[in-house]
Amino acid sequence: MSFSVRILGSGSAVPTARRNPTSQYIQCSSRHILIDCGEGTQLQMRKFGVKFQKLDIILISHLHGDHYFGLMGLLSTMHLLGRLKELLIFGPKGLKEIVDLQLKHGNGGFGYDIVFKEMDSNTHDMLFEDNKIAIRSFPLKHKISTHGFTITEKQKEAKLIKAQIEQDNVLVEHYHLLKKGIDVQLEDGNVLRSEDYTEPAPNAKVYAFCSDTAYFPEVVNEFLGADILYHEATFTDKYVDRAKATMHSTASEAANIAVRSAVKKLLIGHISARFDTGETHLLEARRVFTETYLAEDGDEIRL
Repeated sequence: MSFSVRILGSGSAVPTARRNPTSQYIQCSSRHILIDCGEGTQLQMRKFGVKFQKLDIILISHLHGDHYFGLMGLLSTMHLLGRLKELLIFGPKGLKEIVDLQLKHGNGGFGYDIVFKEMDSNTHDMLFEDNKIAIRSFPLKHKISTHGFTITEKQKEAKLIKAQIEQDNVLVEHYHLLKKGIDVQLEDGNVLRSEDYTEPAPNAKVYAFCSDTAYFPEVVNEFLGADILYHEATFTDKYVDRAKATMHSTASEAANIAVRSAVKKLLIGHISARFDTGETHLLEARRVFTETYLAEDGDEIRL
């Protein structure tokens, strides 16, 4: 599949039998990305069939434990399993120091290279870009430096219409230009029009991830029109005062962000352990934004 999100953890600070702390595994155009790594993430990866060694990039939104306490164990396991491929880790200032300190006092190390990229607390950055995807970060409003992320696939080339290509004996050397939407002038004066030989590729997809944050309308410009927005919704409206005090969001506040940003779908998670289910969260959010869905551990969402 070209673009999918696997929910490894949909809960908040305290793990429960139903919900692990935050972690999501994203596959996008053959790139493999982990967003956050709460306690127990590697067990969830095993449970849901996620391949450890395929990971290319890890994004850590902030340094509250429920978003990174599983990182050291995962890094160690990949080493023990013989990983050799370089790993990119993007996170706040201090993350590399935390990892290095544990290695120092455990007299340990890894058999693969880790490249740490530090995120500035107040900037909007392009973290990673190649010919397949782009990953951006943006600041959120929480008790400590916290970032959200967008993962955007690059627009694919048009698809050739095989039957038409074969019927007109189009030469292979013309395929590349036609797929790029460029007409081809032949030596005999005839023109091969790209639109006659190709079907438009689907529009490029965008996934937005809003980690822990107070209600923060200014953030909507970061992901206008995204295909899916994941937004934390720790509390219901009954606990709005608690949400404000802890700088978290309620489900209806997350839905308001979805409305303001005109996203296609909203996925809510980071559900507080005080709730047995997230059904009330879902009902409150859907009163504001009908295309709201509740993240559950193990869910796989295809864009």
